[in-house]
Amino acid sequence: MSTRHHWYDIAKSRLAGLFIGLVTIVPVLVSSSPSYGGDRRYLASRWRQRAFNRNSCVRPQNNNIYPVARRSNQVDDYHGTLIADPYRWLESPDTDETKAWVAAQNKLTQEVIGAISQRQVIKNYLQEIWDYEKRGMPRQRGNRTFFYNNTGLQNQDILYVIDSPGAEPRVLIDPNTFSEDGTVSLSQTATTDDGNFTAYSVSISGSDWEEWKVRNVSTGKDLPDHLKWIKFSGVSWTKDNKGFYYSCFDEPAEEVKPDQVLYYQKLYYHRLGTSQAEDTLVYERPDQKEWAFSGSVTDDGRYLLIYIWAGSEKTNRIFYKDLSVENSEVIELFNKNDAQYSLVDNDGTVFWFNTNLNAPRGRVIAVDIAKSTPDAPAITELIAESEATLEDISAIGNRFIVSYLKDAHGQVKEFSLDGKFVREVLLPGLGSVSGFSGKRNDTETYYWFSSYTVPYAIYHYDIASGQSTVHFQPKVDFDPSQFVSRQVFFTSKDGTRVPMFLNYRKGLKLDGTNPTYLYGYGGFNYSITPSFSADMLAWMKMGGVYVEVCLRGGGEYGEEWHAAGKKSNKQNVFDDFIAAAEWLIANKYTCSEKLAIAGASNGGLLVGACLAQRPDLFGAACPDVGVMDMLRYHKFTIGWAWASEYGSSDDPKDFQTLYAYSPLHNIKQGTKYPATYVTTADHDDRVVPGHSYKFVAALQWAQRGQGLCIIRIETKAGHGAGTPMDKYIDASADKWAFLVKALKIPCYKVNQLKK
Repeated sequence: MSTRHHWYDIAKSRLAGLFIGLVTIVPVLVSSSPSYGGDRRYLASRWRQRAFNRNSCVRPQNNNIYPVARRSNQVDDYHGTLIADPYRWLESPDTDETKAWVAAQNKLTQEVIGAISQRQVIKNYLQEIWDYEKRGMPRQRGNRTFFYNNTGLQNQDILYVIDSPGAEPRVLIDPNTFSEDGTVSLSQTATTDDGNFTAYSVSISGSDWEEWKVRNVSTGKDLPDHLKWIKFSGVSWTKDNKGFYYSCFDEPAEEVKPDQVLYYQKLYYHRLGTSQAEDTLVYERPDQKEWAFSGSVTDDGRYLLIYIWAGSEKTNRIFYKDLSVENSEVIELFNKNDAQYSLVDNDGTVFWFNTNLNAPRGRVIAVDIAKSTPDAPAITELIAESEATLEDISAIGNRFIVSYLKDAHGQVKEFSLDGKFVREVLLPGLGSVSGFSGKRNDTETYYWFSSYTVPYAIYHYDIASGQSTVHFQPKVDFDPSQFVSRQVFFTSKDGTRVPMFLNYRKGLKLDGTNPTYLYGYGGFNYSITPSFSADMLAWMKMGGVYVEVCLRGGGEYGEEWHAAGKKSNKQNVFDDFIAAAEWLIANKYTCSEKLAIAGASNGGLLVGACLAQRPDLFGAACPDVGVMDMLRYHKFTIGWAWASEYGSSDDPKDFQTLYAYSPLHNIKQGTKYPATYVTTADHDDRVVPGHSYKFVAALQWAQRGQGLCIIRIETKAGHGAGTPMDKYIDASADKWAFLVKALKIPCYKVNQLKK
């Protein structure tokens, strides 16, 4: 089984960024626009730079101003609407002009952050609080046990192996040796069932591109096998341990550009000891350039399941091959793309699937492939849809262990293989839970549990008795009894009930003056659930309130909740976030001047849109690696795949929706915007940094208030995964320091971080 090893990345992503650089232009529309009302003469005029300098909010000690960004005459015609894109040139990261602009912006940001004296206090605390041992869940393969470990501040987690029960762990793969600066990371691993070989992938500077190698577990040495041009793919070993299935793109004829659009993924089989050029093409669809493939071998070794999806839509097709028959055909099992299907296990020709087919919150079905046709799969329901959202399921201990989300926190139940309820697994509290992996005949398994005040702990679970015992408990230097973590519900603009988690130190006074950090995502069926982050402790110890809101567009309440926040319904997400902010103010947790909003990737879009729609409501905004140009996002890397979530400006109807909320296209000249701290990375090949570059350029040009607008552009980094610990701590210290300045947090509160 392939698994990502960064078991604390979820916590990191809350503050550092996660999903889908940093200066935008104020789009000058030649026709009518929601930003400017179509005043051509006003739009055509340019503010004199000298006047802008006088009004600029940026006045570091050396009197630097915002770096000048050239405004071009680029205009595009969208279905009869002419829209200016004066900072189009910032989409090209390798030009001298863009490089100079990036360098100037980073210099300005370093000067601003460097002048904040409390920044070092914050960094010192983060280094101390993050310096604790972190461990991943054990994975049994043959007689060997594999797990990840980090002693505290190591840049990358190390993969260890225990060769036999009672033996001492030894290092199998240490990615800290891959590069001096820690920017080359270990992304994924997949080990053979006998534990003798581990395939692993390497990512450079946070890129989504991965190169796969194979390590002999006994010797600790790599085999000659080396696979390239792989993106968005794991690997699945055959049960004879002689090779594995993987998906990749064709080797490009010329140098790959970071923003290059990708199509035509193919599924291959690689046999150990051979070159990639000799790999067997298993499946491709030249007639479907957007289709992506993932091959997964069933535990009995007989079948290859081929998952097929297009874009980011939470639906897929399932095809399969019978590996016991030489040169068998690919059979279509589910070919309508009408739901999401995920194989749990199989018993001969009977396959068990987790699906949302006719069940938006998920259910479990059995399908007998011997009795099925593509038009009429033989389906029997085993576990019906419930009020809770089905998240994951394992067939282990000859039972189904099913993980649910109930009001965005974890719940786990056991069922017999014929679908009868057995019992609920008792968890340590309200939080997030994941794990329960293994084989069907295993008698034990592991899971991790975390909440906002409980660090990621690993539990051993005995299936026969239903008893959980602590396997690993991290030792973090804080007292959880000194903090409050609770869930509330508020009503959004259209009357929808939305959950939200509040976290703060005990004794908080509800006087409307508390600095508050409101985090959201709201898209792609991704759920916000309770999880621990040492960064959050720093914020709360400074007197801050840390808030996460479960917006529509996420997966907290199943597919209906997701659909209520995508495409033409996307405004619901922004309305939910704005309503959350208004609830916090009305209930005297904070006030507009003390309220910061934050989000990453799709969450960066959220922050940018809300900043544009309600600049009066917030004191600061922190969009990270955000999708800011909704009219052109689909023209870069994998952006086209998000059209099922957002729609596309190529469609006249979608264009109107996207244009109405696109952060870049709704920045208004002369508006007083809150202090804004944008972050991106120069190697982000998922959400290209041009989104953030253009947004910042536009905001700096339009800003007429006192709110600072700066951008931090991380070098040799990507969309967030694999970020070295030292870079992560520096980035977190910079952000908190910015908010200390922007929200006017007193020095004595920051000094509470000192020990």
